[in-house]
Amino acid sequence: MNITNHVRAPRLRLLASLVILVAMAALAQPLSADVVYLQGSANPTFNLRFTELLEAELGPDTEVRAFASLRTFDGPAGPVITLGQEALARVLETGTQRQILALLVSPETIAGAAENAGGRMSTVYYDPPLLRQALIGRVILPQASRMALLARPEQIGDYESLTEELADYGIEARVFVVTGDEALIPTLSRALSYGDFLLATPDNVIYNPRTIKHILLTTYRRNRLVIGPSHAFVKAGVLASSYVPLPDYAAEAARFIREWQRTGVLPEPTYPETFSIEINHQVARSLNLPLPDRDEIRAEVRRLLHQSDGEARP
Repeated sequence: MNITNHVRAPRLRLLASLVILVAMAALAQPLSADVVYLQGSANPTFNLRFTELLEAELGPDTEVRAFASLRTFDGPAGPVITLGQEALARVLETGTQRQILALLVSPETIAGAAENAGGRMSTVYYDPPLLRQALIGRVILPQASRMALLARPEQIGDYESLTEELADYGIEARVFVVTGDEALIPTLSRALSYGDFLLATPDNVIYNPRTIKHILLTTYRRNRLVIGPSHAFVKAGVLASSYVPLPDYAAEAARFIREWQRTGVLPEPTYPETFSIEINHQVARSLNLPLPDRDEIRAEVRRLLHQSDGEARP
């Protein structure tokens, strides 16, 4: 008998056993990481950027897959993230039973879509809360005591809670009703006679690329400010608006996904805690309006938002 072969054989059997044990251990582990599905917007560049941010927040243990890759209902468990109203509509049309995290959609869209989704939907709001927007106007104009809003007749009730909240900050708010396109500027003129500034709301019937120029010209001729409805309008000539930077928005979405991974349920809809402020300094100079630094405005707004409970957040 070859002594070398006699010694080598047990070693080979031991090595083979170790290989089998390693393979069995690997099979006992999940074949894939946790999975979340993404239905993107019509903007592929934005989709790629958001996906990169989301993956960085979730880490390597969570895989982000395109929802279109889910051909059946038998894919790995995981919620669906949608970016925008069109993406949400597409996912709902599939009849998926997965929980949906609908991003970049209005509260009105969520309210309507949630009925079709059977309560399996949540969101991270993107449009800034109106109270925060109003307090930006108050910080920029410390002497302001009145604020005006424009609304369509069916929306009047939507602002009742806002006007009540603003009273706690010493701001009297009044809603002026726009009954049609031809009534927009006359109604705006009455609103400007009342308010120290105009709070623009995320209503794309009143505030849109077709109307914003006329609204701004009328407002600034009356030496009044416009706050909101979003930072996109600041470039058009609005004085200021708050917004959530995309990395912060993606981080909040990731927090929702981690909560789903922990509990199997998405958290209730919420606004991100963090925000930034966009300012049109050219408009401020045209109005001869001295402005605090944007970080100072942000800090004061946060202080006002949390003064009732005594919290001081960074």
